[in-house]
Amino acid sequence: MKTQLQKEAEKMSESNHAAVPDPNEGGFYFRAMRVLISNFARVYFRIEFHGFENVPTSGPYIVAPNHQSFFDPFWVSIPFPTPLRYMTWDKFVRMPILGHFIRSLGAFPVKLEKGDRSAMRSAAEHLRKGGRLMIFPEGGRTRDGDLAQFKPGVIRLAMDTGVPIIPATIVGGYEAYGPHMLFPLPRKVKIIFHPQFTFPQSVCENLSKEILLQQAATLQNVVEAGRKN
Repeated sequence: MKTQLQKEAEKMSESNHAAVPDPNEGGFYFRAMRVLISNFARVYFRIEFHGFENVPTSGPYIVAPNHQSFFDPFWVSIPFPTPLRYMTWDKFVRMPILGHFIRSLGAFPVKLEKGDRSAMRSAAEHLRKGGRLMIFPEGGRTRDGDLAQFKPGVIRLAMDTGVPIIPATIVGGYEAYGPHMLFPLPRKVKIIFHPQFTFPQSVCENLSKEILLQQAATLQNVVEAGRKN
């Protein structure tokens, strides 16, 4: 039986509404910005990447990191050779200069003040086309450096679209450029990509709130464990 999210995604596809850009798109601007961001991060933040071999070389998936800094989407995206789409606060996307910049690197808007079904439909459409997506399960940036409770939306999206989740842990991002800072500090940042997080068929057939919350808690434990290594 199809879920409501699946029905809405199919309906939107039939209407020929392009919710997100082509998942394989990655032109000169993207490549140039990727090199610029990568070089800056490696020099200023001495950024390191571990476990990238856990990321599939083909097919759709969701990357699910903890959220420590405004720079998180850029840091996590560096090793990926093609655009990694990600949800971001709709107010950022509407800004004249910043909005154009982050849209060009893969962002699409989500209304954080309430459940944004349109953004979830866009995300499902993108995954069904074979694209890759980044979602921060905490919803917003940490205010104290600790992980906030993971929301179950990422679990539901993965189950509805049948794609794996790649948990990722950002270490040092809060110290480098936490929400309380006006300017980033040259602190070391490390990104850890964990093995794929998939779901048994029995779990996928039961999308109860309790199951979704249990799976979100398990995902959070994987990400949290990376902070202690």
